Amino acid sequence: MPVTLGSERLLASGRLKGRRVGLVCNPASVDSNLGHIVDAVAKHPGARLTAIFGPQHGFRSDVQDNMIETAHADDAVRRVPVYSLYSETREPTAAMLRDVDLLLIDLQDVGVRIYTYIYTMANCLKAARRHGIKVIVCDRPNPIGGAEVEGPMLVKGHESFVGMYPIPMRHGMTVAELARLFNDHFGIGADLEVVAMDGWQRDMYFDDTGRTWIMSSPNIPTFDTALVYPGAVLFEGTNISEGRGTTRPFELVGAPWTGRRAVRGRLEPARTSGRVLPAGRVRADVSQACPPDVRRVSDSRPRSQRLSPRRDRRRPHRSISRRRPRAVHVEDTAVRVRTRTDTD
Repeated sequence: MPVTLGSERLLASGRLKGRRVGLVCNPASVDSNLGHIVDAVAKHPGARLTAIFGPQHGFRSDVQDNMIETAHADDAVRRVPVYSLYSETREPTAAMLRDVDLLLIDLQDVGVRIYTYIYTMANCLKAARRHGIKVIVCDRPNPIGGAEVEGPMLVKGHESFVGMYPIPMRHGMTVAELARLFNDHFGIGADLEVVAMDGWQRDMYFDDTGRTWIMSSPNIPTFDTALVYPGAVLFEGTNISEGRGTTRPFELVGAPWTGRRAVRGRLEPARTSGRVLPAGRVRADVSQACPPDVRRVSDSRPRSQRLSPRRDRRRPHRSISRRRPRAVHVEDTAVRVRTRTDTD
């Protein structure tokens, strides 16, 4: 029996009657029939859709590059403004909320502290409190489960839009649970209502929910990506490519100056269920191809190897701290990712 989403339960109730709704969502905000919540609210007989708000990558998730702001726009079909909350502002302004008396949030999180959608939600709660607007957050599954919590806490003094509050890297909470945590424990204090799921259990991964995976953002195209993201995303802070621009973002990690045998030699002693395999070559800049270090996932746990991003004393010229952006392109890459349902 598929999990029933918070949005499905909300739309089946009468809680939107008479409301002027501002909707925070993106292409992953769909129901079990892949119908989008924007269409459902726009057609709702008792509610009026007055504004759409998009998180990082935009309401339509059509800006793939990381840390690139998106512009405001208008929705010609529904005849409402589309406001970017990853633009010159990270939270709704008074002007954006002028025709809104209910802010409805339906976003798919990936269970990792640095994923910005949860901070878009936090900023919406702050703006709603400031302007006296009610907020409803519709719950969705944490794709990597709610039973395990792993990784370091955010260090005080290092707060940013990829980490506002001291929670672990893999926080084990759903988006609505985080809304309550931010609002109650961390003191935002908005008028918040949460619509829970029906049928979700904490030990469920996304492939247990009976739902269809819709890419939550342009570089999380599959559930496999979500599994490796909590660890592989840390390579964003280095000059090693994390595979953006390839068909396997975060599943391919490499650089032109890494040697496949050397990397295997460093990883094999710490190997548990993961495996580093030789594969094709990925172009990590405009002039050089690099061997990707590909990890096959043979269980659902996002963590396996412990990698230390430190300078190698034998190769002191190879620092992995990032100094400048670089483009990543595919060059005849062929990989096979093993999931929990695969067998040898």
